[in-house]
Amino acid sequence: MTAEPAAGRPQLRPGVAVTPLREGLHLRGRGTSLTLEGSRALPVLWEVLSARLAGGPAAAAAPGQPATGAEASPGASPSTSPGSPGPATGRPDPTAGHPKLEAALATVTARLREHDLLVDRFDDTEPPAWPGSVAERPGDAAAAIAAAHPVVVAADPLDATALALARALTRGGAEPTVLADPSLPVGQVLVLAGEPPVAVGLRYDADGGFVTAPAGPARARADLAALTERLRPDSGQGHGGSAPRALPLLLAAATAQRLLCAVAGLPDPGDPADDPRLLPGRPAVLVAGTRPLRSEHRPWAAGPGPAAAPPEDLDAALRRVAALGDPRLGVFDAPAPGDLPQLPAALVTCRTPDGLLVAGASRTDLARLTGAVRALELRLAAVDAGSTAPRVTVGAGTAHALGRALRRAALAALALPTDPRTATAAGAVPTAGAAPEAGWHEHPQARHWTAALARRLGHVADPTVHRLADSAHLAVVEGSRAVEATAADAVAVAALGALTRLAARELHPARDPGPAHDRAPARDLAPNRLHHTAFSGAAAPLAAAGRHLPDWLDEGWTGRWLAGLADREAELQAALHRLTGLRTTPWQPRSTAARPLADALTGCGFTVLVPEGGHR
Repeated sequence: MTAEPAAGRPQLRPGVAVTPLREGLHLRGRGTSLTLEGSRALPVLWEVLSARLAGGPAAAAAPGQPATGAEASPGASPSTSPGSPGPATGRPDPTAGHPKLEAALATVTARLREHDLLVDRFDDTEPPAWPGSVAERPGDAAAAIAAAHPVVVAADPLDATALALARALTRGGAEPTVLADPSLPVGQVLVLAGEPPVAVGLRYDADGGFVTAPAGPARARADLAALTERLRPDSGQGHGGSAPRALPLLLAAATAQRLLCAVAGLPDPGDPADDPRLLPGRPAVLVAGTRPLRSEHRPWAAGPGPAAAPPEDLDAALRRVAALGDPRLGVFDAPAPGDLPQLPAALVTCRTPDGLLVAGASRTDLARLTGAVRALELRLAAVDAGSTAPRVTVGAGTAHALGRALRRAALAALALPTDPRTATAAGAVPTAGAAPEAGWHEHPQARHWTAALARRLGHVADPTVHRLADSAHLAVVEGSRAVEATAADAVAVAALGALTRLAARELHPARDPGPAHDRAPARDLAPNRLHHTAFSGAAAPLAAAGRHLPDWLDEGWTGRWLAGLADREAELQAALHRLTGLRTTPWQPRSTAARPLADALTGCGFTVLVPEGGHR
């Protein structure tokens, strides 16, 4: 039977500040805070509790248990804690033992522990300010740091930034050594420590700098080289001039913190748990700028790391879109609404290698995902020799990509004219005849989007609907085409596409964006071409995932309609498989320029498909 570990004495973490309120307390620690309110007795109660948490031997008992001076060591020195009324003394605690008081103290202590404002002390050694402010066992963390013996390497061992890094490591409790490494370019500094060794690198110049994520020495050097190329001044971020004197100090301190946290087993400052913009499994790079002097951790989607699972819902997909489109480290220009109108339909826009892309949907979040996957397709076609945008299909996971690829294959095979008055089914996919009009006229989404389109056009739109199979229908509305599981779904999606295409054309009257599902190869597009893409039901499963809707909602509500689209998606994909015979395979880049984009997509859980037998 394994013995339980000895319990330590709770103590307020170093650096915690306490502010008494009229009827409560506010406590602030490193990365956490707590406000207790509701009683004028709380400030008085804190005087008692702070004495017990002061850390001296007189406070040996846990809060909520009777405390006396019987355990005081003869030579113990008093100690204080932020917010405490004074040092702990060897006098008995006159308040100890009162049941209601002890219960109140235990409640407050539990709240402090929930917010990580307490640390357990296992001996009489005062925990250091750092890592005592963050470590679960500060003594063990400090011992690991002291045993690490970091080695700082730079082209010039007298480089000011290298020396600043050594000083920061020393203040953190380490004993660093500075060595020369002629293989490192000027402006780069690398620090290594531990066994197996972990390394963190930094680079600085007049326009800013960065700090890499902790990694092995070889990878840290590779990251330094790759990020230097990615963030070089001629990438559009350069300002020239001289860097602020504080910049090397900022980067040195951040580098020391990341290394010491790695050595001591503490959470990295770039931990995604502390910042929803960062992604698990992708490096977080601290990027510093000089105008004004600032720094923040940014996701490096194209950085080294394992392949990620597909996003589980729309929110997760959009977080990964934001990482892929990070302004400093991203691989494409992420769609954003900017000042575009969001009613009657949501619009977003972004730059692509072939011009401006406008995406539309019923909601802004759906428009962002719709625009992102299309923009990534255009980006792939531009960087990967031999690719064409229609043959490459990007999705936030295999199901999303496959749904988009099947719809695209069906529309290409049908090859319907864009004039709805003469639309007939032709090509490789047969139709089973026109769908009954009443089927879609009664659906609230189809009514809403056709009415919104009619108001914009000034006349009633005349949808044409064809049944392709029991669970697949084609609708053509003012030249916009959609394939969905039901006639009503197809009319609603096609009308929405026509409406957003019309809105895009009105924003840029000199440029006609063409049909909603643009089939022109990227190489055939003029550089100033305005692209348009519209929502399809392929995104509905992501939008509906994890959403619990009340029973009284009908499909007139967008959320319920998306849930219905998601429920019908599997049957639609099965029907389109039978109709088109489409077989897909994962895309593989053939050019070196496409590799970072491929790594970024894989690392964010996105899927890229091509027809089997096509470019791989």
